[in-house]
Amino acid sequence: MKQRTLGNSGLRVSAVGLGCMGITHASGQPMSKHDGMEVIRKAYGMGYTFFDTAECYTGIYPDGSTAYNEEVVGKALHSIRDKVTIATKFGVRHGGNRLILDSRPATIRASVEGSLARLGTDYIDLYYQHRIDPNVKPETVAETMSALIKEGKIRHWGISEVNEEYLRRAHAVCPVTAVQNRYSMMARWHESLFPILEELGIAFVAFSPLANGFLSGRYEENTQFEQGVDFRSFMPQYTKKGFDRSRELLELLNELAKRKDATPAQISLAWMLCKKPFIIPIPGSRKAERLQENLHASETVLSTEEISMIDSLLDKTDFLVFGGH
Repeated sequence: MKQRTLGNSGLRVSAVGLGCMGITHASGQPMSKHDGMEVIRKAYGMGYTFFDTAECYTGIYPDGSTAYNEEVVGKALHSIRDKVTIATKFGVRHGGNRLILDSRPATIRASVEGSLARLGTDYIDLYYQHRIDPNVKPETVAETMSALIKEGKIRHWGISEVNEEYLRRAHAVCPVTAVQNRYSMMARWHESLFPILEELGIAFVAFSPLANGFLSGRYEENTQFEQGVDFRSFMPQYTKKGFDRSRELLELLNELAKRKDATPAQISLAWMLCKKPFIIPIPGSRKAERLQENLHASETVLSTEEISMIDSLLDKTDFLVFGGH
């Protein structure tokens, strides 16, 4: 399995990581603990070494108990803890239809202890601020991260959905290893950060790299998702208008996939892997065949001309996509 380095940390991880969120959250009813652990163990057996979770990736099991994503990830990887990189996140709670943001130092300290307990480990490899809290200065968050690193509770830290000003201010206090932002062919608004990341030596971990599965080409306009528990049921790319606007891109992906003996998902992931060496996508899936497919995207190489052809189409298309600006 090809590997990439997380920023200036020296930490080597699989070039494609596994976003574990969907095992318990936002992709339908949570998988059973046993089945969720099997997915993660199979992923490791295939070559994945980078696993992403968060304290807020929860769901409800049929018996009414809480499905903690961190718990499933931790138990699945417990026997190989020293062979994998685990990333988790703090600072977000779900409050009905909104996110409650809280990055106060006391909250962070309570969160890290909870995550360590659920993961069954005494350290976290990469600890992200899940979303920027407008009520807490970046310097305050960075100071707390510096203290947690000195205490050995975390080894590196990062920020999700960050902008340049916040990143620079935080990085000046405690060096940031990675940012994790939404990025796909249909969601490119964070590309303006690339020069800053190159300057500072920070990795870009891309979540939703397949636009929440849309770019896999495996869904149709009449695909039905579980209302209330599968977030794709309300994402604009899965509407008729969303498919109409994306039709030309899906056709191009299919054409390139045939040419490269690949799949549309592999072309989509290869596109970002070929753009910058510091980009690490973390697609998620519950299915072994999809895990294998995504992992092998690192073996698909696109030429400069092919990337330019794709970008030209992307530049002229106004996509409907969740999280769009």
